[in-house]
Amino acid sequence: MTENTQTPSSPNPELPTQYAPAEVEGKLYERWVERGYFEADANSEKPPYTIVIPPPNVTGSLHLGHAFEHTLIDALTRRKRMQGYETLWQPGMDHAGIATQNVVERELAKEGKSRHDLGREAFVERVWQWKAESGGQISGQMRCLGDGVAWSRERFTMDEGLSQAVQTIFKKLYDDELIYRAERIINWCPRCLTAISDIEVEYQDDDGELVSIRYGEGDASIVVATTRAETMLGDTAVAVHPDDERYKHLVGTEIELPLTGRRIPVVADEHVDPEFGTGAVKVTPAHDPNDFEIGQRHGLPNLAVMDERAVITAHGPFQGLDRLEARSAIVAALRAEGRIVAEKRPYVHSVGHCSRCKTTIEPRLSMQWWVKVGPLAKAAGDAVRDGKVKIHPQEMEKRYFDWVDNLHDWCISRQLWWGHRIPVWYGPNGEIVCVGPDEEAPSGEGWRQDTDVLDTWFSSGLWPFSTLGWPEQTDSLAKFYPNSVLVTGYDILFFWVARMMMFGLYAMDGTPPFHTIALHGMVRDQFGKKMSKSFGNAVNPLDWMDTYGSDAVRFTLARGANPGVDVPIGEDWVQASRNFANKIWNATRFALMNGATVEGPLPDPSEMSATDRWILSRLNKTVAEVDALYDDYQFSKLSEALYHFAWDEVFDWYVELSKTTFFAGGEGAKVSGRVLGEVLDVMLRLLHPVVPFVTETLWTTLTGKESVVIADWPTDSGFRDEAAEKEIELVQQVVTEVRRFRSDQGLQPGQKVPARLELAGTALAPHEAAIRQLLRLQPEGDSFSATATLPVAGATVALDLSGTIDVAAERKRLAKDLAAAEKEKAQANGKLGNEAFLAKAPDNVVDKIRTRLAKADEDIARIQAQLDRLPQA
Repeated sequence: MTENTQTPSSPNPELPTQYAPAEVEGKLYERWVERGYFEADANSEKPPYTIVIPPPNVTGSLHLGHAFEHTLIDALTRRKRMQGYETLWQPGMDHAGIATQNVVERELAKEGKSRHDLGREAFVERVWQWKAESGGQISGQMRCLGDGVAWSRERFTMDEGLSQAVQTIFKKLYDDELIYRAERIINWCPRCLTAISDIEVEYQDDDGELVSIRYGEGDASIVVATTRAETMLGDTAVAVHPDDERYKHLVGTEIELPLTGRRIPVVADEHVDPEFGTGAVKVTPAHDPNDFEIGQRHGLPNLAVMDERAVITAHGPFQGLDRLEARSAIVAALRAEGRIVAEKRPYVHSVGHCSRCKTTIEPRLSMQWWVKVGPLAKAAGDAVRDGKVKIHPQEMEKRYFDWVDNLHDWCISRQLWWGHRIPVWYGPNGEIVCVGPDEEAPSGEGWRQDTDVLDTWFSSGLWPFSTLGWPEQTDSLAKFYPNSVLVTGYDILFFWVARMMMFGLYAMDGTPPFHTIALHGMVRDQFGKKMSKSFGNAVNPLDWMDTYGSDAVRFTLARGANPGVDVPIGEDWVQASRNFANKIWNATRFALMNGATVEGPLPDPSEMSATDRWILSRLNKTVAEVDALYDDYQFSKLSEALYHFAWDEVFDWYVELSKTTFFAGGEGAKVSGRVLGEVLDVMLRLLHPVVPFVTETLWTTLTGKESVVIADWPTDSGFRDEAAEKEIELVQQVVTEVRRFRSDQGLQPGQKVPARLELAGTALAPHEAAIRQLLRLQPEGDSFSATATLPVAGATVALDLSGTIDVAAERKRLAKDLAAAEKEKAQANGKLGNEAFLAKAPDNVVDKIRTRLAKADEDIARIQAQLDRLPQA
């Protein structure tokens, strides 16, 4: 184990009788911040370790997903800091274009105003005002959780430096012909009045209707099915598969489009599935992405029939109707003309909704700005294939490749006012000028800037290097780029992660933004169900932190964190973690009161008892195990290892086995006190990254040193004592077996029983006093009579139960239980042996009976063993 280099003062063994998280957590955190423990020095000679925070929305507040992710990142960075790295956990927030604009627009609505009443400049000023007053409450909540971020480096995706980075990379992409403007189909929100990205679309199963409509007449007619009848007003073709014999005679002809008086062509396209429905599809290029592609291949016109609010604009009786009103009116009109061949209601199908306002999104043909992702996505894929970047767990690589290898061009423009405005100016004679951050925008009559802003993911895609000062070549950029690891949820692997990979490789001369992508799952309730306010199972982690302490919440989340797997969590698990924190507190307090110390070197192993050597051997194995699990991002396993080492081995075994030594005093007590101090010192440092608050209080009390935050991370000294480990395993076997027997006989844990321990010639002999202490075994007296004898671990434990239990009554009780178990077994065997019953009974019923039979067999064996161990009455 490493020796901490902090200067100690006199350790103070006094601790309050109970741990009260609310009284210490806030004060400890502010002390850490004031002392600058979390700051990072770009000029340090220490090796760098960098992680960026996935920037939470400025509109957001801490939810369990944040608390989960932040706990994992904080654990990694606290450990690396203790290992001697110049550690930077980069904090900041995302301006969250749509979400923030919606919040401020709602505030304006309360005043009876809209953003248009204010105008663009005044509205943006109003958003900045809201951000200063109400935005970013999550920062204070992060402090409650204990996030060890470098607060002096906090960034915002709309601050001056990041805005310069956005403009720089836009200009570079534009000049390299990787940004272009084109009319394409996009996701459109009729409520937010903007294009939205794929990640901002939430799909859910909605009840709709599927109507089959006959186009044309007689032999020149085709039936098509649709869930969006209102879009038929914009149809410009019907498509069939080229090999579909049913329609070959119609390909190249025209048929009449009902209700419109227009005639549209029948085209052959391999996109059509001849096995689905009628094998014919209506083609509406202006309102469907697949139809748009068909239209491009066949030179079809794009006929838009809805405006930005999804109101019908096509001439005729449906003009001015909302899309849903028009749907019903059009179906009714078609029915009246005898054009409806079939109707299915309800028809459940997947429908996209705006994640912000829940409005059904509308595919819409629109002039937008796009990133040509082909070469960027290839580089992002190759970086993983070539091993420059590792994805953990590795099985997530396939999902990553499935995405980047099939990435479509990215629509980056948004019809909002809050965000990075597109740095493009249009001239009076059709000129288009893209302006870099150091260039003057064109001025003069007729020049105007593009009104759109950039997708929020555009600026957050620059996060790993823009936060370090890029495009300036800063000391921080040189020191802390690339990031060591990105810790984030698998749900944004395709969006944020892929964009950072593309932009990082492009902007930083082929250097990827991070070495490792460590993906975690989503937090769910204890039943595995997604947490949602609408489900009534959403949890505010601050409530749990107030009730049980931040350490309890953190440990629960880390203990459930298997790589790439969703994490179920319930309040009872947080309670259990609170109990663990209390156990650490109480056991350390007991140890301090009974001689645990870190003063002076460790005694030579020859001076130690087998119990001392055992716990030091187990301690070093735990250090090695925890280190390996950290390096593999196995938070659940490392938390389990620490939990069982602390609770089971240190507190339940070592402390208990050593009590007789401590109570006896003398040189043995001094040796064990120093060993226990060493174990607590190392154990608290191992636990610190996950449970920082309770470990800080206990470690500084134990050592008298400044802070465990800046203590050395423990290292495996290599000390092993397999013989001592086997010796203590024998002690554990004896204690466990006798405890089980006592419990079976109904003895209370504290009830004392006379016993004779025949340990001579075994490794157990030196431990007789400890075994007696743990098992509440009295020395045998003159009237001792061995009424029960237990052979275990090569030794014999003889117990005199004559004065503790009524043997006759116990035999009678057990005989009754045995008879009941044998009756249950006979009934189960009878049913399982009945062929007629087995032929008729459902599989689940038969399985239950087999389970009952197995349980009956277990009960019979257990009860018979108890009877065999009882003395004869």
